[in-house]
Amino acid sequence: MKDGLLRLGVLLLGISLALILLGLLLPTSGGFLRWFGRLPGDIAIEREGLTIRIPLVSSILVSVVLTMLLSVLRRL
Repeated sequence: MKDGLLRLGVLLLGISLALILLGLLLPTSGGFLRWFGRLPGDIAIEREGLTIRIPLVSSILVSVVLTMLLSVLRRL
C-alpha cells in the first residue's frame, strides 16, 4: 500500500515539475508554438472586438502525443 502511494506521489511531483517548466518556457519560446490553435480543423471565430479560438485538431494532436508517450513510459 505504501509503495503504491509513494509511486503516485513521485508521479504527481514529476507532472507538477514538468508543468512548471513548460509554464516557464512558453513565454520565452519566441513563437515556437505559434501554430498551436491554428491548424486546419481548428475553429476561429473573429468578429469586431471579439476573437474565439477552439483548438479541436490541436487538442487531438496533443492527446495522441501524450497517449503515445505515456504508453511508452508505462512499459518501462
